[in-house]
Amino acid sequence: MESIKILSLETSTTNCSVAVSINGETVAIKEENSENYSHAEQLHIFIDEVLKQAKIQPAELDAIAVSKGPGSYTGLRIGVSAAKGLCFAIQIPLISVPTLQSLAFQLKNRVAEEDLIIPMLDARRMEVYSQVFSSKLSALTKTEAKILDENSFAEDASDKTLHFLGDGVAKFEAVSNLSQAKFYSDKIPSAKDLGGIAF
Repeated sequence: MESIKILSLETSTTNCSVAVSINGETVAIKEENSENYSHAEQLHIFIDEVLKQAKIQPAELDAIAVSKGPGSYTGLRIGVSAAKGLCFAIQIPLISVPTLQSLAFQLKNRVAEEDLIIPMLDARRMEVYSQVFSSKLSALTKTEAKILDENSFAEDASDKTLHFLGDGVAKFEAVSNLSQAKFYSDKIPSAKDLGGIAF
């Protein structure tokens, strides 16, 4: 089978992240998580660097994957604009990947089959963007902006362990009453997870 080369761009949060994958496996990545949102300055530099690292010319790419949100409007606009411009210039497909799905991908094959994966991105105050996924990454709910309280997600719990990840997790962990919850506040969206989904 011919190798499928995908360039992935993730700019939905403070993490400016670019990766190259071949047949869904990441072969090069460059990212910087900065509170100052360095996307406008760094994105094109990172694209050049990962292509050189992977020894791939832009014309050899088969597609570009971009994180489509939810997330920072400005960050997403920068990522999508760059992706569209490159796709137009090289004449290749653009694949948009939901940000919460790519975040959930970080726990795929790491949780029990009956468990649920719930990525959450900080919106503002006590609000997060969230979505519920099965352990196999099937979306069980739509993306929603949810105001958190101590009983949030109680209806999803029953006898399952709920795995919460993303930059919105810390504020939920502080108020949650769920006994069967695990929290991963160090996980953020990364371009390394887009290639496998896009492939």
